[in-house]
Amino acid sequence: MTHTIQPNNPETTPAPDATDIPAASATAGTPTDRPAPAASAVPAALKRRIPKYSDLAPLMQFKKPEFSKEARLKRASTIWELRDMAKRRTPQAPFDYTDGAAEEEITLGRARQAFLDIEFRPGILRNVSSIDLSTEILGKPSRLPVGIAPTGFTRMMQSEGEYAGSQAAEAAGIPYTLSTMGTASIEDVAAAAPNGRNWFQLYLWTDRDRSLELIERAAKAGNDTLMVTVDTAVAGARLRDVRNGMTIPPALTVKTVLDASYRPAWWFNFLTHEPLTFASLSRYTGTVADLINSMFDPTLTFEDLDWLRETWKGRLVVKGIQTVEDASRVVDHGADGVVLSNHGGRQLDRAPIPFHLLPEVKQAFTADNTDAAIMLDTGIMSGADIVAALALGADFTLIGRAYLYGLMAGGRAGVDRTLQILEKDMARTMALLGVSRISELTPDHVRLLNK
Repeated sequence: MTHTIQPNNPETTPAPDATDIPAASATAGTPTDRPAPAASAVPAALKRRIPKYSDLAPLMQFKKPEFSKEARLKRASTIWELRDMAKRRTPQAPFDYTDGAAEEEITLGRARQAFLDIEFRPGILRNVSSIDLSTEILGKPSRLPVGIAPTGFTRMMQSEGEYAGSQAAEAAGIPYTLSTMGTASIEDVAAAAPNGRNWFQLYLWTDRDRSLELIERAAKAGNDTLMVTVDTAVAGARLRDVRNGMTIPPALTVKTVLDASYRPAWWFNFLTHEPLTFASLSRYTGTVADLINSMFDPTLTFEDLDWLRETWKGRLVVKGIQTVEDASRVVDHGADGVVLSNHGGRQLDRAPIPFHLLPEVKQAFTADNTDAAIMLDTGIMSGADIVAALALGADFTLIGRAYLYGLMAGGRAGVDRTLQILEKDMARTMALLGVSRISELTPDHVRLLNK
């Protein structure tokens, strides 16, 4: 039964009848004859007093200082805070190799700014008591809509390198992508994360026999997806690496020795583990740029993609897509998915921003009636960034620097912390948007403020 409560409106309350006025009021004297109103009493809560110990005891929550790695990582609430930890613990050359980009680093700055220049448009009065972040990518489930992108020379950042990344991904139920320029072999990563979903990223070389050998090894090790990167015809001008004299392996110079004095743990790990090499390649000495320019093929065409499609029987993804036309064309040549990426801003400065390109590619794929997967990387530094990308049409996202910051901050535990932060961010953002599962996200949830 519904009860209606009528509010009291002073404006409609009838005035009292004259007969209801006490007789004394009719003969009251002048205002000066009336007694002064009593002073308002001070509420007890506002009266000053000496605090009691029983009042202070609940406030004195002094905790014993914790200096363990786990406690330090737990204090990080954002990827930026993990980056700060990473910078303190890692020598300048490997940190800058991760943190830097090409030339003036304009592309990287714009990619990150693109995620900031949005407005979320939440829905209210939705049941968001349970948030489901699971999705499907390339025919298999993923517990989160994010995977780990391929990163080169990862054990240089921290000695656990690819082993930490693949095992953290396995524990989180997400894909891990090993780079051709990784410092752990295809077989070792498969052994380290036997129950994980492992992908392999391929650079096509001028020597096709070497490429074929890697493809066969990846298939034999159980990798179900091959991700071919196509935006490295030549090396980008990564000026931080040039200034730091970045070589393979890192050289011990006066500068690096002085730098080591502030990061003894990194150097202890570096010097007491197996020397760093590109595990998928033969031993190589020189700069990263020299390696790319000497080994990778600047003559690649779509015919090479046709050869890959015939050779590789698993899922084929093309990474480095920066135009709508190229996105559609690689799908026509057999790709099962694309990664909208400008190589983290590490190749062509002032390159297109993947997040800005995303709606156009989604529209083109919808018009072509293709079910090819759209993935996105570059610039992601929070779970809110990931949610925004999913809302604008991405099927999946990849993180590179974000996971490497965690790795440098604390090894495997740091990568775990990266994924925990992103998962918490995503769940909170979706709940505040009024959606409980990824399929409910639409472009209506995001408005681009500046483009």
